[in-house]
Amino acid sequence: MDSNTSFINSKKAVYIWGSFSLVLYGIWAYELARFEHFKLLGLYSLLFICYYLILKNTKINSRYLTYLAIGFRLVFLVELPNLSQDFYRFIWDGRIILEGLNPYITKPDLLLIQPDLFPQMKLLHEGMGPLSASHYSNYPPLHQLPFIIAAILSHTSILGSVVVLRVLLISADLGLLIFGKKLLRKLQLPTRNIYWYILNPLVIIELTGNLHFEGLMLFFFIMTLYFVHGKKWHLAALSMAFSIAVKLVPILSLPLFLNTLGWKKSIRFYLSIGAVFTLLFLPFLSGDFYENYSATIGLWFSKFEFNASFYYLFKWVLETTANVALIQVMGLVVASYLVLQTCFFLIQKKTTTTALIQNTLVLLSGYFLISTTVHPWYIISLLLLSVFTNYKFARVWSYTLIFSYFAYHQFSVNETWYMLCLEHVPVISILIWELYHQNYAQKLEHH
Repeated sequence: MDSNTSFINSKKAVYIWGSFSLVLYGIWAYELARFEHFKLLGLYSLLFICYYLILKNTKINSRYLTYLAIGFRLVFLVELPNLSQDFYRFIWDGRIILEGLNPYITKPDLLLIQPDLFPQMKLLHEGMGPLSASHYSNYPPLHQLPFIIAAILSHTSILGSVVVLRVLLISADLGLLIFGKKLLRKLQLPTRNIYWYILNPLVIIELTGNLHFEGLMLFFFIMTLYFVHGKKWHLAALSMAFSIAVKLVPILSLPLFLNTLGWKKSIRFYLSIGAVFTLLFLPFLSGDFYENYSATIGLWFSKFEFNASFYYLFKWVLETTANVALIQVMGLVVASYLVLQTCFFLIQKKTTTTALIQNTLVLLSGYFLISTTVHPWYIISLLLLSVFTNYKFARVWSYTLIFSYFAYHQFSVNETWYMLCLEHVPVISILIWELYHQNYAQKLEHH
């Protein structure tokens, strides 16, 4: 072993990569604007290199990795998000709920006739942007709870509310770290695998940095998998209901639990989830809630387009050859894919927790690949699930997603085909290669 290799594999090197990462995260949090594309790409690439070098060093124990995970997140603590404006809507929803208003039947634009309803109302309205301000809230009830807590603890300060939300998200990440290790141990996999998720720059930047609540959703989802594996279906149902009540995405995985739980337990599992989910929504069930909420969710399939892959390809083909507006039928296309893919997995009748995780990973991957809108933080779900499998494509995607931010300019949003290709071509290529080799390995096992 030469001296260079020896240094790279030393503890001293990891301390250097960790310290350098802290500096890079500091620059990212305090000295970066979303439209500074090449600065964004350079910082993100360096963070990924450090991430890889740290985790490839086997001499560093888990305690130090945990300290790094916490330290990287704390860098963002007292700065406003610089890549997303969603947090303005989060704070808005929390404050109007404290005023006794229902965010599912009250549009921000319509509240401006009462400009002094709560502190910083105009500033929050301007910050969230016209798209969010013109629609009802689409965040499920448990997603609203952190907003309410932030409004209670910091009713007059936007930065104070941001700090509260960050502390809650960091706590969720630490909870996920604990249950992720427990599940890995139960599945007889290396517990160190969880750090490929918890130290990933995309996770740190999009969850702690930009305040997206996939982290809270995944905390409850990983608890669900842990309880399912331990045959505690009643606790699994409770945590699954909580996960769905943060973000609706886990609903897509519900049918896949059928093989693992069996018919009788599955029926009780689904009924329990439905009951808890309904109870969580009860405080908001008034007026035109159902009509407004379903219409708001429907916008993601019928109006919004961003960072899509196969959808853009199919759209171009259809509009060029048949003059058909694909987005008008995307709801049906997505539903058809989900039904067919789910049926394929159920027919296989694989009952292990590992099979459940792998099938969920493949199902959600296909869903995101045909979706009309794929923001970077959506892929974090795939990144976590991949920790429990041999798939690496989600880790690659967590890097190439940075190219989606090249669509944002100082005063406009403009996507380009070559940036979309830079993001998606490597991911799809690796996914196809991994699926082929996974199926080949399974055939060898059967023989």
